[in-house]
Amino acid sequence: MSQNPVTPDTIVLIHGLWMTRRSWELWVPYYEAQGYKVITPTYPGFEIEVEALRESPDLIAHLTVPETVDYIAAAIEKLDRPPIIMGHSFGGTLTQLLAARGLGAAAVAINSAPTEGVYVTPPSQIKSFIPIIANPAKHHGAAGYTADEFHYTFTNTLTKEESDKVYNRYHIPAPGNWVWAYGVLANYTPGKQETWVDYSLDERAPLLFIAGGADHIMPPAVNKANAKHYKKSAALTEYHEFAGRSHWTCGEPGWEAVADYALEWALKHASTAHIAARETA
Repeated sequence: MSQNPVTPDTIVLIHGLWMTRRSWELWVPYYEAQGYKVITPTYPGFEIEVEALRESPDLIAHLTVPETVDYIAAAIEKLDRPPIIMGHSFGGTLTQLLAARGLGAAAVAINSAPTEGVYVTPPSQIKSFIPIIANPAKHHGAAGYTADEFHYTFTNTLTKEESDKVYNRYHIPAPGNWVWAYGVLANYTPGKQETWVDYSLDERAPLLFIAGGADHIMPPAVNKANAKHYKKSAALTEYHEFAGRSHWTCGEPGWEAVADYALEWALKHASTAHIAARETA
């Protein structure tokens, strides 16, 4: 691995909703075996295990997006060298928010939830959210999926038996308010919401969107639309699609191809020019 100061030596992996950093347990040793330091900063209070979080829904329900972004940003800012930032699902949204702060040498949003202003809502996405938004009691509480709902939403390319194993190992509830305020209603609420980013910002890390062709909750159309919002930015933004892959693309068979593509792209395009530009502005 090159010791060029611009070359990242650390990879930051950010999980999404209904998951914890345990969801990266295959990627961490995979990247470490290639000589990289890998950190998996989680959401505030999520340092405990999956099983404990399932028993502590209040912790999940009361979490906010700004405090989560600040919490992860603080971990990144402690690093000696700008890292590669990768986020899955809502972790992809967080990755975009972190890149907008000038963090990272390269950023990869995998099966990303959209930032504010992306109006595309395919039918499979609506169906995926119905179990969460149909029950008013979940709006301000911790909202999770049943095993059957999870199979449709996350792991539709797996058998039901395989999906249940994933569900039992990784699934936790998510803040219901996030789904409503930052997903369903973000584009219909006056003013800038907490997932707003400046799409025209030139001083940010190169950004790659990776989509799974069979993803139900964050289909390719959503990721394509999100990527296109950055067209006015001089910073590099690219899109890549893996056909036939579900939302569980980071864990389903063949995940190594996704991990390899993400890392190779990030290393090829890594840059700290945006950081220098911000410091001299």
